[in-house]
Amino acid sequence: MAKFIMSRRGFTAALSGFGLLATACATNVASLSKPENVSEPSHTGDEHAMTAGAVSASDAESANKSVRELADEMDAHHEERMKMFPAKTAGRGNQPLQPRIENGVKVFELVATNMQWEVEPGRMVEAMAYNEQVPGPEIRVTEGDQVRIVLRNEMKDSTAIHFHGLVTPNAMDGVPFITQPPVKPGETFTYEFVAKPVGSHMYHSHHDSAKQVSLGLLGAFIVEPKDPSTRPSFDREYTMILNDGQHGYTLNGKSFPATEPLTAKLGDKVLVRFMNEGMMIHPMHLHGMPMQIIAKDGYLLPQPFYCDTLNIAPGERWDAIILADNPGTWAFHCHILSHAESSAGMFGMVTVLIVEP
Repeated sequence: MAKFIMSRRGFTAALSGFGLLATACATNVASLSKPENVSEPSHTGDEHAMTAGAVSASDAESANKSVRELADEMDAHHEERMKMFPAKTAGRGNQPLQPRIENGVKVFELVATNMQWEVEPGRMVEAMAYNEQVPGPEIRVTEGDQVRIVLRNEMKDSTAIHFHGLVTPNAMDGVPFITQPPVKPGETFTYEFVAKPVGSHMYHSHHDSAKQVSLGLLGAFIVEPKDPSTRPSFDREYTMILNDGQHGYTLNGKSFPATEPLTAKLGDKVLVRFMNEGMMIHPMHLHGMPMQIIAKDGYLLPQPFYCDTLNIAPGERWDAIILADNPGTWAFHCHILSHAESSAGMFGMVTVLIVEP
């Protein structure tokens, strides 16, 4: 998987001509109902608007500000937010987890803990995390591998792990009181199965899940094919895990401006694995070039299709290949605009794809 590090000076240069407000085709979507015991996502943009000193029409009259002054004030807030990107925060999720091998079995250890997580600069939130990461570490294996996952629960609550999209024995499905008892604080539980089918899958808590997944107990589980020629080729890949719970609207556990940009060289084929761990639909929209959708929930589509806006429902995984044939810095964001922008600027589910000449 390609890794990307860019200096702030380098990103500022790449940002010239950045058209985040370019005309885009809107898609009408309906979000799912919120469970009663889960608070609404933090509307970070609205909070920024208040703290940034957004001025109402009546306030403007009393302050005797001109229309141009009001516009300049709002534009300054937007520019300030944009110049912060990509903002540095503590902690990085979705990092590869290396297994140890025991008698041919790939063994992965996951430790669930309560902790604090920095979603964006200066905003610390309560989190539940695997191995102190939100999302939890990426587990990557090859089809047919014998896999063992050892879960150690160091949280204050009971929990369990469901391997979403994987075909496992019933006893390994991870649903308390259906297939196993809950893993209580201080206890350990071991899951073991053969990795199948090939594709982009997930793992997450299935106990008090509206709370625990919202707070960070989730991660990517990728099963590679034995024969790579059975899947479309690509030059680099990224995983984009969407969430919309108590941490707000996040991509890989961070909200803009703390999200990470994607990068490619001109002509690269970029694989993006979308995974929605949230409770709302998110239509992800890429500016500048289409996405070729090749797989859903890990399964290759009999007829791939092109789009620039992809509706991703809760629990779904979609694989997209982007031919990076248009140089520049391109906005990449959820097109439910209240998940991405407010009068104080961009926030939440926003990043960019940088295509370098």
